[in-house]
Amino acid sequence: MGTQGGRWWRRGDLDGFFGLFVDNLIQLLLITSLCGGLLKIPDELLFDRILPGVALSLLIGNAFYAWQADRLRRSRGQPATALPYGINTPSLFAFVLFVMLPVERATGDAELAWRMGLAACLGSGLIECAGAFVAGWIKAHTPRAALLATLAGIALSFISMDFAFRIFADPLVGLAPLGLLFMAYIGRRRLWLGIPGGLAAVVCGTLLAWLMGRMDAHAVALAAGWHPPLPAISALIDGVVDPRIAGFLAVIVPMGLFNLAGSLQNLESAEAAGDRYPVRPSLLANGLGTITAACFGSCFPTTIYIGHPAWKEMGAGCGYSVANGVVVSLLVLSGTIGAVAALVPVEAGAALLLWIGVIIAAQAFRQTPPHHAPAVVVGLIPAFAAWGWMMVTAGLHAAGATIGAVGLEALQRQLPVAGMLALERGFIFTSMIWAAFTVALIEGRRRQAALWMGVGAAMSLTGLIHGFRLVGDAVVQAWGVTPAGASFAAGYALIASLCLLGGREQR
Repeated sequence: MGTQGGRWWRRGDLDGFFGLFVDNLIQLLLITSLCGGLLKIPDELLFDRILPGVALSLLIGNAFYAWQADRLRRSRGQPATALPYGINTPSLFAFVLFVMLPVERATGDAELAWRMGLAACLGSGLIECAGAFVAGWIKAHTPRAALLATLAGIALSFISMDFAFRIFADPLVGLAPLGLLFMAYIGRRRLWLGIPGGLAAVVCGTLLAWLMGRMDAHAVALAAGWHPPLPAISALIDGVVDPRIAGFLAVIVPMGLFNLAGSLQNLESAEAAGDRYPVRPSLLANGLGTITAACFGSCFPTTIYIGHPAWKEMGAGCGYSVANGVVVSLLVLSGTIGAVAALVPVEAGAALLLWIGVIIAAQAFRQTPPHHAPAVVVGLIPAFAAWGWMMVTAGLHAAGATIGAVGLEALQRQLPVAGMLALERGFIFTSMIWAAFTVALIEGRRRQAALWMGVGAAMSLTGLIHGFRLVGDAVVQAWGVTPAGASFAAGYALIASLCLLGGREQR
């Protein structure tokens, strides 16, 4: 099989594998840390039920999207890159912090928290499957700038910024891999012995970390035994029929809708990069992957990942997706995931993930008409607000404080947290609405602009966007008609009226 154009493995698949593997490895480490440390879930439950369920969902999803890419390749006679797929990070944090943690703190029962997490995961998957039947219509009637701008904001804030901080926190380890990656992918330089840029960056970062004494050789350990995935239907049913699950619909419903919107935007991103995949089967597979996870013990929804354009630029095809699913599954099921995490530092893959974020953000400008650039910039702002709020909460946590103890009013005296939170709540939808509104104004379509403002007004009244309230130590979604939501709805309605009654258009 040739190195450039094989059916199941191409030269770029090696780089693609390392990028996706490092991302999935980070998610697994987060799950292990949050479940074991924060939720106090026993090791037997974590390693015998939760992580094997995660592995099964990743294996099935990656296999489907690899098959889908191969089918597209055969139908058009050109290489195609599989959609990246993995654990949905926002849902991971949302379900742990706002579903499972409150249950564990109220009852002291970690296993009950797990069952409620399974029910939440199932609900998210069902929403994604139902949305697959209407998402195609939404995609057809939403400007590309509105879909890609949201991804660009997430890529720059939640991906590139985080890993940029990791790199510059330890320049002796982080900068050299970043330079290698930029030489290979931006400078288009062929590295020594033809080593792929992503592999070179990971190997370089790992060697430097060990040579600089950043790693602990005593931390390398293997967990003996085989951990096959086991059905968790009984525990899932217990969570679904528990009357307490109704109290968490305010978390489950918006996260399911956010996952659906994010996957739709990633499909648009793949199409802009040259790989057009059918919307309904792609989203159905995504939702079924989440349902499979819940049925086999995982509380964490899966999703079509951000980053397809970057993997395509690497030259990846189907193989990177299959390899990721197989390798991650083997590491989890064999109990060797801890050894890999101890041997390969996160900083070794930080440069690769930073570059992926840069490419996604660049695509929003390259794959939309140049005169739509203001709409892309407008669409970036809500994601940065969401990232800023995450930094605020992380800072409070590091200081041993909580939002409830400090109070939003006290924070408001130093930071514009009210506006930050208003943009952060439902920021995916807010980004789409304002970017689409800007495109309509650029194109001189006042009625369409007014319609998008009408969508914003309706979502504000439901609390899906801009709605928040402080409950204890957590900021949660404020559902239904609230004074703040009514104010936002009135503001959107006023803009819509101005669009319809505004002055003469300038050509």
